[in-house]
Amino acid sequence: MAMNFEYPPDLVAHIDRIDKFIHETILPLQHADDNNRFFDHRREYARTDWEAGGLPRREWEELLNKARLLADKAGLYRFALPKAYGGTSHPSTNLYMSAIRFHLASHPVYGGGLGLANDLQNEHSVVGNFPDVFMLHHFGNEEQKRTLIPARLRGEFRTTFGLTEPDHGSDATFMSTRAERVVRGGVEGWEINGAKKWQTGAHFATHMIVFARTGGKDGSAKGITAFLVPRETEGIEVVSYEWTFNMPTDHATVTFSGVWVPNSAILGVQDAGLAIAQTFVHENRIRQAASSCGAAKFCLDKAIERARSRTIWGEGKKLADHQGIQFPVVELMTQVEMLKLLILKTSWDMDRVVEEASRTGATPWIAIEKTLSDKVAMCNYWANRLACQAADRAIQIHGGDGYSRHYPFEHIYRHFRRYRITEGSEEIQMRKVAAYLFEFGGKVSRDKAKTKL
Repeated sequence: MAMNFEYPPDLVAHIDRIDKFIHETILPLQHADDNNRFFDHRREYARTDWEAGGLPRREWEELLNKARLLADKAGLYRFALPKAYGGTSHPSTNLYMSAIRFHLASHPVYGGGLGLANDLQNEHSVVGNFPDVFMLHHFGNEEQKRTLIPARLRGEFRTTFGLTEPDHGSDATFMSTRAERVVRGGVEGWEINGAKKWQTGAHFATHMIVFARTGGKDGSAKGITAFLVPRETEGIEVVSYEWTFNMPTDHATVTFSGVWVPNSAILGVQDAGLAIAQTFVHENRIRQAASSCGAAKFCLDKAIERARSRTIWGEGKKLADHQGIQFPVVELMTQVEMLKLLILKTSWDMDRVVEEASRTGATPWIAIEKTLSDKVAMCNYWANRLACQAADRAIQIHGGDGYSRHYPFEHIYRHFRRYRITEGSEEIQMRKVAAYLFEFGGKVSRDKAKTKL
């Protein structure tokens, strides 16, 4: 039977529609006034309010929001959402989103994850991702879904994700934040005490999703509950914003001292909150892999362009004539092409697993975890590493110009370096792959996992 590796015609048409919108609407906005200060060599200075502790400048965030509103009006922003929230409920959402993310990050004009159409430093794109919406959709009660999801899409509800703590990172089962039952004013609720770190978006959040231990033993996944806490609740304090490799920062360390919330603040099921953190992790990671792979291709394409145009005057040759230039690029571009296929194949497989889960009543993200999480981990950890390697090679081929901020490569390197840690560290993801290959930690091979679904 013939195998077809071409994009479906409707995906090609949709990408063409995105390109048309970007060229007609977003690029003119980026080039208007002095908006390019946020994207050219001045970008880090222009984006950062240094006098306000390194937070994003208000004008910068307003420009991003304007672009999102324009994309929403054009019917592009909510593509990945269910129809109930203005999306498409497309049966191949993961495949299409991976293809779109790769395209946006690799585009020769606005690619690299550095442009108003798709500025990945802020997780900003004209095609949205929405992990918080899916958490509310799957775990929120009817009131939370009815009020908060529409508010989120209007930009009136913004939340942080409070899992990581100052004293722990990858293993959330040892978290120190605690919540205890407390009745106040005759109302049953919970008092939260503890601290969270790397709370992205805390400077403009209206709420915080706070994970706290409500029962069970340290090291157990059971006994952790997610709470949806209004930002202005008494006892919440942002103690610092952590300056990072790529500024501005919106990554806060937050303490919770006697923070009280009613029972209605629980998101999902009491003592089963870690399931919420797993809801969207595979979709998020495969899309991040697509963006990183696309950024790697962007860097290599620009390096090739430079090598073919740069003359070495003493020799009368181009940089591209030398194998010392050719071979490192060949190796990296080979990895890009192979990885792109694995990302698209894994995305396609995820869509099939979700389709099967909808027929059988299985939980989609649990089914993906059992059958595909090793492939998602392969894609993600290698793509994030590859983006850094490609940016570094582009810097080298561009020489002093590449090292300067007049080219985007140093920014790309500094930004994508974070994903080797924050998107599940590459060591954790390699360990996940090993668990499937060597069948430890309760993991089994893919064929065995499929027979158990």
